[in-house]
Amino acid sequence: MGRLPPGGAPPAARQSRFRGGPGSRPAVSVSPGQRAWQRFRRNRLGFFSLVIFSVLVVLSLFAEVLSNDKPLLVRYEGSLYFPLVRDYPETTFGGDFHTPTDYLDPFIQNKLAQGGNWAIYPPNRYGPKTLNYFASSPNPAAPSRENLLGSDDRGRDLLAQLIYGFRVSVLFGLALTAIGVVLGVLTGAIQGFFGGKTDLAFQRFIEIWGSMPELYLLIIFSAVFAPSVALLLILLSLFGWMGLSDYVRAEFLRNRQMDYVRAARALGVGNGRIMWRHILPNSMTPVVTFLPFRMSAAILALTSLDFLGLGVPPGTPSLGELLNQGKANLDAWWISISTFAVLSITLLLLTFMGDALRDALDPRKDSS
Repeated sequence: MGRLPPGGAPPAARQSRFRGGPGSRPAVSVSPGQRAWQRFRRNRLGFFSLVIFSVLVVLSLFAEVLSNDKPLLVRYEGSLYFPLVRDYPETTFGGDFHTPTDYLDPFIQNKLAQGGNWAIYPPNRYGPKTLNYFASSPNPAAPSRENLLGSDDRGRDLLAQLIYGFRVSVLFGLALTAIGVVLGVLTGAIQGFFGGKTDLAFQRFIEIWGSMPELYLLIIFSAVFAPSVALLLILLSLFGWMGLSDYVRAEFLRNRQMDYVRAARALGVGNGRIMWRHILPNSMTPVVTFLPFRMSAAILALTSLDFLGLGVPPGTPSLGELLNQGKANLDAWWISISTFAVLSITLLLLTFMGDALRDALDPRKDSS
């Protein structure tokens, strides 16, 4: 055999070694985001928690289709009616009164089942404010075929209350989290990027503002103004941004000293563009990790305030109000157990998602 060329392996062998050889697949580069997603999917508990939570949220958005005291579609005497879209008087279906139709009335149900008439009902035939005046058991009623999870002390179906209450809690948590993230990132970025007197002034303001008695302010405003979800969202948003602000501030203080920031400044890039295009994408790890835990805290805060009577307006489906009912009706065990189960499962899913997200954003967890 001949001697190898001075470069070691023959050119073809070197090409095969560095390019994978003939017929081999080229190496595919994976972005940091894709690697983080792969790490997240490897965490089965966190990934399936995300899937289950997403399914529950999507289903709750269609609560009117899943749980309602009005049929989805009615065919009566050759005509089609859509009670979910429009209210029809009782006279439309053979009744005697011009008031909105009560579809739980046995007379109306009998009319809709005669001849060629028919009606398609939701899986759960009760809405969040439905009062069944034809119930066979006194309230609060235990779970039965009529009410799968029972009814509360006002006669409202508990399953409908939980479906709509879960939606209110999740949407409130999402809104409060979004506002907190915007304010926290904005204030933290300004503190960390400019530093000096700007940082010092913000820190003193946060110390003063954080010492305000939040619960007392909620009590005062609840006594002065009519309770509403918007008012509650504004009051909690005033205090919910400070925790994230500290994390973002620390990331900006660290990243502003990096070489890529100095290079951008040398090229004449403005401060706003440096903060938005260069530092912020490299400071998002605490922000993303913060989201599930912040949302679980928002849901728990709303539930606690509703339990104390300082939350959403009366009549609005609420997990906290159901827990308060369970405390007042200890013999109606189904109220406390079902509400506590929904709240616990929601918080557990968010916690598992937060843990998996934290691990996914840690490159040291990558075993590949």
